[in-house]
Amino acid sequence: MRYLKLGGLLMLLASLSACGYLFGDKGVFRDSAGDYREAKDMPPISLPSGTSTDQLVDIYPIPQIESDPQFVDSDKVPRPAPLVSASADQLVRIQKLGDDTWALVAIAPGQLWPQLRSFLSAANIDIARMDARAGIIESTYLVLEEDPRPTRFQFRVERGVQRGNSELHVLQMFQTSAGEAWPAQSDDFFLESEMLRGVAQYVANSADTAPVSMMAEQSISAGGKVSLGDDEQGGFIVLELPFDRAWASTARSLDISGFEITDRNRSEGRYYLLYVGDKEEESSSWFAWLGDDEEHPAEGVPLILDVETQAPERMVLRLSFEDTGKSLTREQIDALLVLIKGNIN
Repeated sequence: MRYLKLGGLLMLLASLSACGYLFGDKGVFRDSAGDYREAKDMPPISLPSGTSTDQLVDIYPIPQIESDPQFVDSDKVPRPAPLVSASADQLVRIQKLGDDTWALVAIAPGQLWPQLRSFLSAANIDIARMDARAGIIESTYLVLEEDPRPTRFQFRVERGVQRGNSELHVLQMFQTSAGEAWPAQSDDFFLESEMLRGVAQYVANSADTAPVSMMAEQSISAGGKVSLGDDEQGGFIVLELPFDRAWASTARSLDISGFEITDRNRSEGRYYLLYVGDKEEESSSWFAWLGDDEEHPAEGVPLILDVETQAPERMVLRLSFEDTGKSLTREQIDALLVLIKGNIN
């Protein structure tokens, strides 16, 4: 019996030492869960001259942290931003501004990309060129029932204005002897519109089973084209759109957000506003805590929203109040900016 007990003790000690060898801090199968704390930045891979680096991308890129100007000068505990989104009411919407038409889709580009490919496969449309990193698919020439002339289409997936949204643009051209360069606008807007509506309807019908393309997800940012920032002048909204579209999108957002546009000057990029809010629903005043209990802090304060052009596709929206004896705090201005930002599409 003593021999058996001693043997059992030796086996126990051996197993414990083996566990230390296999699973300890220096073991073969050590726990590496905390290694990220000691991770260091490494220099980029150095390749010989003439070698392309297009295929070298981060597998898990870290998105930029959006600057939020709210409560910068306040000692109060920040409260959550309102859950507003201009595209939350339906999955797919056709948008039009001038001659430009596109589909606004309430899913990320990485989800829209495989659905676009599935549509082309289901419609028996052959692909001539595909670039997931640029979000572009070009079809071969095909003959449609609507027009006997050979035609082809270019499909372009872009990030939407709001985070997690996408935009789908379609470009059409007829076969010509002048060359294969894509025109700036479609040769036939009717064919462009019909193709866009067909893809939009397919996406709306199959959204529940949409897979995700990791290549498109990594290459086409899902962060949106609208963000908040601040500088010495105060908070502002950054909108990565051309002026015409930014001007129209801002007007729609102001209307949804409860502002009355009393006047506007498009050449100067200026809106004159009054905040009226939603008089029917008391609960809609999500930031009533910024002022008195009975009166909204922005009520009766004439406001000005300037749309400043910093680049061809970069607008900055700044909100201020007119000097009429009534004023708003930085905190209240920032809260209104958050409301406007959430309803821009």
